[in-house]
Amino acid sequence: MSRTNKGIPGARSVHHLAYTVPNLDQAVDFFVKVLGAELLYRIGPVEDQTGDWMTRHLNVHPRASTHIAMLRFGPVSNLELFEYTSPDQRRELPRNSDWGGHHLAIGVDDVDAAVDYLRSVPGVKVLDEPQTITEGPIAGDRWVYFLTPWGMQMEVLHMPRGMPYEEDTDARLFESSEPWA
Repeated sequence: MSRTNKGIPGARSVHHLAYTVPNLDQAVDFFVKVLGAELLYRIGPVEDQTGDWMTRHLNVHPRASTHIAMLRFGPVSNLELFEYTSPDQRRELPRNSDWGGHHLAIGVDDVDAAVDYLRSVPGVKVLDEPQTITEGPIAGDRWVYFLTPWGMQMEVLHMPRGMPYEEDTDARLFESSEPWA
């Protein structure tokens, strides 16, 4: 499938992905100590105690307040974490099947070694056993989902070079040549 337009003028990359977490300290600690991210900065509180800046700019309740951390995985992947307080805050995490469902996937050299490591981390829940896709455009992909201690869905996966989808396009999924840690 080819693109029909060039998209956003001047767009160069996906700058970052962002997630709201229940406890910023816990999440930063997990992403840095368990997953190997680098903490770049923290800011906050970001709030407007009398106006509607939060609603106009962030589409949240006008009295919402947030603290933010920016992390980096390897040379190109940035992750922004938010911890909000808000009078109308919902506190259930979406499932993958829910609108807004999500997960963060981490490419690894060896899924089984990653699973052994994750199972040793207190509070992490690995969902079942790693699976290997045997047919279709990503045959050879080996993957498994896991949950962080606060329930955020994540995945570790390994896609070997020469995936079947590559026969139909010159485009390739990005893969770093070096581990980030």
